[in-house]
Amino acid sequence: MLTSADAVEAASRGRRTRFTVLGLLTVTDGRDSVALQPSRPAALLAALLLHANSAVSTEFLQRVIWGEETPAQAKPALHSCVLRLRRLFSKYGVAGNAIEAVPGGYRLTADAETLDLVEFRELLVRAYSAGDPDTELRLLRAALALWKPPLMANVHSDLLHRDEVPRLKEEWLRAIERVFDLELACGRHREALAEIWPTARAHPLHERFTEQLMEALHRAGRRAEALSEYRKTKDHLAEHLGVDPGPALQRLELEILRGGDPAQPTAQTPAPPPADPAPAGAPRSGGGPGTAPGADPGSAAGRASPAGEAPPALRGDGAADAADGPLISGEGVLDRLVGAGLLQEGPRGHYRMHELLRAFARAAAAEGVGARTARNAHTTTPSPRHGAVDLHPTEA
Repeated sequence: MLTSADAVEAASRGRRTRFTVLGLLTVTDGRDSVALQPSRPAALLAALLLHANSAVSTEFLQRVIWGEETPAQAKPALHSCVLRLRRLFSKYGVAGNAIEAVPGGYRLTADAETLDLVEFRELLVRAYSAGDPDTELRLLRAALALWKPPLMANVHSDLLHRDEVPRLKEEWLRAIERVFDLELACGRHREALAEIWPTARAHPLHERFTEQLMEALHRAGRRAEALSEYRKTKDHLAEHLGVDPGPALQRLELEILRGGDPAQPTAQTPAPPPADPAPAGAPRSGGGPGTAPGADPGSAAGRASPAGEAPPALRGDGAADAADGPLISGEGVLDRLVGAGLLQEGPRGHYRMHELLRAFARAAAAEGVGARTARNAHTTTPSPRHGAVDLHPTEA
């Protein structure tokens, strides 16, 4: 006769012990989950799990545990750590040969049921080969649900946190990027904002997240906020790395300035990454009027004109002038720019350009609108103002 105690014991024998590395290093038998205390055996186990089903050399394992300066008795000490792990495994019903001695090192065998990292990678492979956006999105979210950061905070190993953990985070970055791409492609930009915004804030140097955030804001009709995000990223990159945003982010800023239908995606959905996923850029489209970030949409400085057309404040006789209206002198142009708030006059005839004017100049250079100025150059030769800055369209 089968008693209740026998039933519990039989059920426990049917459970498989599971290890996790996508969070704290833990081991569970289906009922109890235990986070391992920082120790040498814990560092050894983490290294074997990160390279599950592959032979790991003793030299690498020694550096994981002791760093670059391994003690003279490192090899027997490593064997002692393996024995301690095997005793721990026996407590959780793991076979004693789970850690297998191989020539030159050790190997730990695991599958999707016994290790979260294996399950994560298998879900990614299935997602990227799904061929259906809804199925791909479901599998990607199932994979990302396995992450419980911070990764292996209870493992004290400089080598693992320097070399192995960043590789894992890169896999996460590629997966979450793809999730956001799919959400935007399905028209769920408002819902996606709740996820993209904190992710972009947590990774300010990862420009792709800022690009997706700007895309979602623009399509939600929040153009000023989208351009504000560009300025924040530009300032952050300049302060911490001394560089400007990449070409993709710069193109997106210009396209948002030009306007267009915000209900239409600015970017096409990239194809799914390969087995070792890497996000691909996507072509973008744009055109039309835009709004300057942080400016009053009703003011001259807050309205972006189509590429190649000067703002009303810069024309010969106001907004009624045609695009090919009369040319005015160089001093007149400078006076109008100062009056419109696009230039700030400094000492000795020097000027400081407003960010919006720089954006106009970049847009004009991209469209090649300087050709019309060259055609009309023979009509009037403006006399430059003493000490004025060069307002060539390529200045940015």
